[in-house]
Amino acid sequence: MKRRALLIAPLALVATPALAGGGGGGGGGTAGGYVRYPTVTATTIRPDGRRGVMTVETGVDAPTAALKLRAEQSQPRMRAVFNILVQREANTLLPGGVPNVERLALQLQSATNIILGQRGAKLLLGTVMIV
Repeated sequence: MKRRALLIAPLALVATPALAGGGGGGGGGTAGGYVRYPTVTATTIRPDGRRGVMTVETGVDAPTAALKLRAEQSQPRMRAVFNILVQREANTLLPGGVPNVERLALQLQSATNIILGQRGAKLLLGTVMIV
């Protein structure tokens, strides 16, 4: 019985866009939102000496609608800069090394602030892994 409730709950959120963050009407335009960017990949060396792939999932949480629109419009520039920064981090790794996620997050947040032209948007990191 409880399993059925868990399966139906996500469908209820999709069916009501006001609850899912789609905004329920009136034009204030102050609500921001989340912008997800495609996964960034870079090559690195695995412990066995073969090539590996470092993947990083990124997104931006914008507090205002104007900043969210700017983040959506800046997606190609963001992806280009994120690719460069992730590749730099992957190049600094020793074989079998662990990426410095804190340093990477600071660099990506700084790039986000520069590209958007203002502070306020928060960079969100998803999975950072090497396969």
